[in-house]
Amino acid sequence: MNAIISAPELASELTGENPPVVLDVRWQLSVAKAAGEPPFDGRAEYAAGHVPGAVFVDLDRELASEPGTNGRHPLPDVTGFGAAMRRAGVTSTRGVVVYDGGQGWAAARAWWLLRWTGHPDVRVLDGGLPFWEGPLSTDRPAPAEGDFQPAPGAVGLLDADGAAGLARSGVLFDARAGARYRGEVEPIDPVGGHIPGAVSAPTDDNVAEDGRFLSPEALRQRFTALGAGNGTRVGVYCGSGVSGAHEVLALAVAGIPAALYVGSWSEWSRDPSRPVAVGPDPQ
Repeated sequence: MNAIISAPELASELTGENPPVVLDVRWQLSVAKAAGEPPFDGRAEYAAGHVPGAVFVDLDRELASEPGTNGRHPLPDVTGFGAAMRRAGVTSTRGVVVYDGGQGWAAARAWWLLRWTGHPDVRVLDGGLPFWEGPLSTDRPAPAEGDFQPAPGAVGLLDADGAAGLARSGVLFDARAGARYRGEVEPIDPVGGHIPGAVSAPTDDNVAEDGRFLSPEALRQRFTALGAGNGTRVGVYCGSGVSGAHEVLALAVAGIPAALYVGSWSEWSRDPSRPVAVGPDPQ
């Protein structure tokens, strides 16, 4: 099953006999805003126009639990996540397509969670809403209750110790920007740098200038050059398990399975006992 879907393909499937459930997960990382600039509100953007039939999903409230020592976006309570997906109409036998405002991170987080909890058919709209060519709707759909029952463990999940071990025994990709990996800047977390042994692989390099994914062949070449492939175990982390999900998605497009360290740097950097590497080399 493909991990991504194009806008024309989605439009065609929505007119078919068994259209997918569509989830709108528009979200942006909460960082310092310029004075007077209002915070991003995904619900307001959804209300202003969305793919017809799409149901809004709140990343911070439904795809994560409260921030704390486990990071800024820890795993959600599985029972609550399952209930949120059923409210959105997700079933075990109907495909799901997820999109966001174009960056792809939030959609990938929903994709990963559904895959991790056992849904067999989940895809991300390549390029997000900017590539949707059909009409937008302001209706608030009320889908029939779904029957999806999450069964965690269907794809790889890492904790902090597992990530540290994989950085030594396999390959652990750091999906953040290079400057954060090197420890030159750290706008969010308490300490700059990276997990010792991790390889810098910024998420931005997974996509072309228009925001859509590179071809499977190009992605495979990229990740192979960075140490993946040939049976090597692969893991990914980022700041808080959101952009890292996008990297896991890119690896899936390339045909390379990978585990996600959900706590990521926001968890790792809050534990003073864990080592921190700085500079351009994995160390």
